[in-house]
Amino acid sequence: MGGAFTLGSENSLAVRMRKTFEFLLVWCVARGLGYLPHRVARLIGAGLGRVVYAVHPRLRKTGERNLALALPELGAAEFCRMSRYTPANTANWIRYEGLENFERAQAEGRGVLIVTGHLGAWELSSFYHSLMGHPMGMVIRRLDNRRLDGFVNAIRCLHGNRVLHKDDFARGLLTAMRAGETVGILMDTNMTPPQGVFVEFFGHLACTASGLARVALKTGAAVLPGFLVWEPDEHRYVLHFGERMVIARTGDSEADAISLTRQCTAVIESWIRRYPDQWLWIHRRWKTRPAGEPPVY
Repeated sequence: MGGAFTLGSENSLAVRMRKTFEFLLVWCVARGLGYLPHRVARLIGAGLGRVVYAVHPRLRKTGERNLALALPELGAAEFCRMSRYTPANTANWIRYEGLENFERAQAEGRGVLIVTGHLGAWELSSFYHSLMGHPMGMVIRRLDNRRLDGFVNAIRCLHGNRVLHKDDFARGLLTAMRAGETVGILMDTNMTPPQGVFVEFFGHLACTASGLARVALKTGAAVLPGFLVWEPDEHRYVLHFGERMVIARTGDSEADAISLTRQCTAVIESWIRRYPDQWLWIHRRWKTRPAGEPPVY
């Protein structure tokens, strides 16, 4: 009992004060940017990103290492405004492309799994889709700060979306697919075995979540890519839905799961190559290595 208020304890005064400060800081920034004109909010958000890049050397080094690995040939404001978005006030700067691909998959009634990643305005993608009458589930990791977690999820779910937590996402995915629902999964994060399998990503083996592939094979759900990216020529965001992926079924369930995971990862890579400036390069994507390989970072 005497350790209940040690510095490292979740219940310690220092930890509670830090989490309260984090929540108030995010709340103030989010509300402040949320009431600014869209163009001004994006400029300030980009400026905040540059500040973080300048003062956080670890993130900077991770991003530079990832770029060197993935693209050796190459030398947060939207979320704050989402609660004010409506179909009318987004009509001039967000549009769909390939919505018919999603609608065909959804009409089959066996569920839809959206392959996506930390590219473009990924938080806005599921929010916009729900805003336009297509609520969906999202597989997320709980934030350590539960007040922040509740604040963020309340915005995500304003128009019918729901969150599936990573600590119980397999059962949640199966239930959602059997109900004919749609769930988006960010598949570009580092994993560890046995939840992850090694497939190539930018020419390097990366431990990648195989849960989507296993659920798709088990339920017959449709799998298709979905990315919301900024199109500079149009000065607007475009939510792209690609064609449904063809799933191979050889009778070897493990080989089929790895094959589909490889296919999904290749799709994500192709989108990052199209929009390399819009991917979250600061994530330690290649952290988990096959047995015997040296660390990347």
